[in-house]
Amino acid sequence: ALLRPGRFDRKIVLDLPDIKAREEILKIHLKDKKVGKVNLKQIAKRTVGFSGADLANLCNEAAILTARRNKNSITQKELLDSIEKVLLGPERKTKVYSKKEKEIAAYHEAGHAIVAHYLPYANPVEKISIISRGKAGGYTLKLPIEDKSFYFKKEFIDELASLLGGWAAEKLVFNDVSTGASNDLEIVTEIAKQIVTKFGMSEDLGPIVFEENYKSQFEIRKGFYSEKIAEKIDEEVLKIINEAKEKAEKILKEKRDKLELIAQELLKKEVLEKRQFEKLIKDPKAKS
Repeated sequence: ALLRPGRFDRKIVLDLPDIKAREEILKIHLKDKKVGKVNLKQIAKRTVGFSGADLANLCNEAAILTARRNKNSITQKELLDSIEKVLLGPERKTKVYSKKEKEIAAYHEAGHAIVAHYLPYANPVEKISIISRGKAGGYTLKLPIEDKSFYFKKEFIDELASLLGGWAAEKLVFNDVSTGASNDLEIVTEIAKQIVTKFGMSEDLGPIVFEENYKSQFEIRKGFYSEKIAEKIDEEVLKIINEAKEKAEKILKEKRDKLELIAQELLKKEVLEKRQFEKLIKDPKAKS
C-alpha cells in the first residue's frame, strides 16, 4: 500500500520567488522588527535568485548590523549591506593587502565591470569593491534587470566574457595572471560544460544531453557515447571559453583608458556604486 502511485513518488516543485513575492516576503520578515524609511522594491530587485530562507537571513543580518552600528531602526543601508553579507560573507577590513596586491585587485575588478558594461547581454554593474569579503579579495556585483527563466546562448557567452574580464585585465596590465581569478575560472568552466552537455547549445554536437555521464577526457567516464564524442565535448567546452576570452580581451584593449580610470578610482575610494561607475564611464550600457 505504501508503494501505490501518489504516495511517495509525488513531487512538489517550489520555484524561487519573483520580484513581487520577494517584496512581500521581506515585509513579513521585517514585520516584528523596528524599521525606518526603506525601499523594499529596490531590495527585491537586488535579490534575484534569493529563496525565502535567504530573505529571512538578510533581514536578520540587517537587524544585527543595525545593533552593531548603534542605530534605533533598520535603514536601507543595512538591508543593502546585508545582501552582500548573504552573497559573499562578511567584510574583512582587518585583512591587509600590500600595495601591489591592492593594485591587482583594482584592475581585476575593473576588468569585470568594463567587460560587463560594454557587452549587451551581460548583467549591469551595481557595485564594485576591493574590500575583502569572505574568501574574495574584491567583488563586482552584477544583477539582472528582471527575473528570467529562459536564457539564450549569446547571454551565456557575454556572462562568461564578463567573468573572464578580471583574468583578461591582469594579463593586459601586468602581462601575467594571478591566483585571484581561480574562482572565476571554476564558474566559467562549469557554465561552459553545461552549455554543451546540459543545454544542447553546441553547434557541432547539436541538441543532445550528455550532462549526467560527462567527465573530462582525463577521467573515467560511463555513458553511451564513444571516446571520440567525449573528446569532442572537451573541444567544444574549450571553444566556448576561448570565444568568451577573446571577447573580454578585445573590449579591454579597446577601452584601456576606461579600465585605467576605474582601477585608479577604486584604488582611491575602494568602493564604487553603480551611479559613480556610470558617471565615470560616461558611455551608456550596451543594449541588446
